[in-house]
Amino acid sequence: MDKPDTPIPDTAAFFDDPQREPLEIDTEQRRGPALFRWLTLAMEHTIAALLVALILSVSANVVGRAVLNHSLPWADELARMLFIWLIFLGAAAAFARYEHIAVDILVRRLKPRAAHALYLFQHLVITALMGVIVWGGFLVMSRASGRTAILGVPWNIVNVSLVLCAAFIAAVAIWRAWQSILQIRSPNVMPTADGDR
Repeated sequence: MDKPDTPIPDTAAFFDDPQREPLEIDTEQRRGPALFRWLTLAMEHTIAALLVALILSVSANVVGRAVLNHSLPWADELARMLFIWLIFLGAAAAFARYEHIAVDILVRRLKPRAAHALYLFQHLVITALMGVIVWGGFLVMSRASGRTAILGVPWNIVNVSLVLCAAFIAAVAIWRAWQSILQIRSPNVMPTADGDR
């Protein structure tokens, strides 16, 4: 049974929220503050380097166990430290690019000003939470004086990844909250597809 040739629907409409566009940081289209764009690119390149180093470290340990019948304890410790940095840098870069999982069915149905009021609330909550994390991270760093067992790396080199990630996310959230305020106050808010304001 032949089916008629129907065009494949554009799935971008299901993934992109047009009301979110003023809040996006896009390195290719030069949207958002230059500092955030540069830091996002730097984080992404660092993530790639950390991933390669993590793969090499784990592979060295696997080869050591399988071929040499001798594990490399330093490789396991290094892999843990690299993984922690990878997690926090990845979280910050994903936040900058709006790539964290979100349920946006409500915000897509709201009028633009209401949607930006919800974005404002969301980013104020994120800023407050990141402030708590930065404060807690500084407390942990001020009390941590130990080193890793095998490599002797100070734990604060690992702990600082949390503080840097939270500080970056807070800075981006503050910028997005400000952009939402500008959108709420703007008389020229972009209409949605059905013409509502």
